[in-house]
Amino acid sequence: MLSGSAPLSPELKDRFTEATGIPIHQGYGLTEAAPIVTSTLCSAEPQNGSVGAALPGIEIKLLDEVGQSPEGDDSGEIWIRGANMFSGYWPDGDDGPAADGWWPTGDVGFLDASGDLFLVDRLKELVIVSGFNVYPVEVEDVIREVPGVAEAAVIGVDDPATGEAVVAYVVPAGEAGGVADAVRDHCAVRLARFKQPSRIEVVDELPLTVTGKVQKGRLRGIERRRRLGLLE
Repeated sequence: MLSGSAPLSPELKDRFTEATGIPIHQGYGLTEAAPIVTSTLCSAEPQNGSVGAALPGIEIKLLDEVGQSPEGDDSGEIWIRGANMFSGYWPDGDDGPAADGWWPTGDVGFLDASGDLFLVDRLKELVIVSGFNVYPVEVEDVIREVPGVAEAAVIGVDDPATGEAVVAYVVPAGEAGGVADAVRDHCAVRLARFKQPSRIEVVDELPLTVTGKVQKGRLRGIERRRRLGLLE
């Protein structure tokens, strides 16, 4: 059994394997890589949260915002190289791999000592608050720990004091009363101050694509309209 395209929670993976006796292997890939880059079938041993090690013939490296290798276990943008890579985008062949074959994926992750890759977030989703990096998925995971929260999505918005600020859209599992305060209190305990949401919007639902992914572009559009005074 293989899983890809979106994160699979360790709890769901373990429940499936306990019920069926079949292990689930996860992977990471992109259309530009034809398409698989890593798989837990290539890992030295299974690890929750890992999307596996690189397939034979594929190389992975991480680079930080100044083009250097991150220190220790720090995250960085995932770059890949291999014979599986595309040559560029149609029709002009632009934005393909560099002369040395390396290509930036726009995804952020970290590698452990065994070579397993762990995904963190999309680079374009990164929120920079007073010069500090905030990955929305980290904040979303903390918010989902709150009883009464069904789903959460975090985006960055312009802020005159800090450059950007964190805004959380939260879907309650039941009654909405008290959910925002509970989220705020929990984040104050679990997150550094610069990662905490500056505003929490409790909504009935999040805008989703047909594949179930949150359309954060629509949430940013809501914030732009709010900034222009088109929303109360």
